[in-house]
Amino acid sequence: MKLYLASGNAHKVAELQALADAARLPVAIVSARAVGGMPGVEEDTGTFVGNARKKALALRAKLPAGAWTLADDSGVCVDALDGGPGVESAYFAGPQGDFAANLQKLTRVMRDVPAGRRGAHFYCVLVLCGPAGEEHVFEGRCDGTLLVEPRGGSGFGYDPLFQPQGYERSYAEMSEAEKNALSHRARAWAKLAEFVAARKP
Repeated sequence: MKLYLASGNAHKVAELQALADAARLPVAIVSARAVGGMPGVEEDTGTFVGNARKKALALRAKLPAGAWTLADDSGVCVDALDGGPGVESAYFAGPQGDFAANLQKLTRVMRDVPAGRRGAHFYCVLVLCGPAGEEHVFEGRCDGTLLVEPRGGSGFGYDPLFQPQGYERSYAEMSEAEKNALSHRARAWAKLAEFVAARKP
């Protein structure tokens, strides 16, 4: 089964493929780049589900009949920022969507916030659109805190700043297998995997 991912982000493709492989699902995650690139989508719905749906439908319009489209919308929600950057996580430092700039800005904004107010969670929504127009939504969340300074060289985005609850390391200090056992995306994927595994051939 091919799932066309509504993203050109190689990190997301690799992470989702690793999750599929770990679950032993016969699924291939195909980047939007393989079909000419992701169409431009204005992520303006104000919700993770709405943004993911827009991306999935935009890519599906480019695909042949019978294709399955998968879209992810995720972000970090910080208690001290009233849930921000949230759905604006990818563009926190500006419309260019620069991962390094976003991480720098969040580090700077949170620098003087005391330990007791640094709670945060990562949130992920996966929207799966089928060939008959059906839509399935899967959600996942991972709670934790924000570090004062980024740590680690793995992962992407805000991973170096986020320390999951019950762990002493950031997402970016974990191996791929460790992160995939507890991350927000892994938890959303686990629900999607149950759906895929239960489908009749």
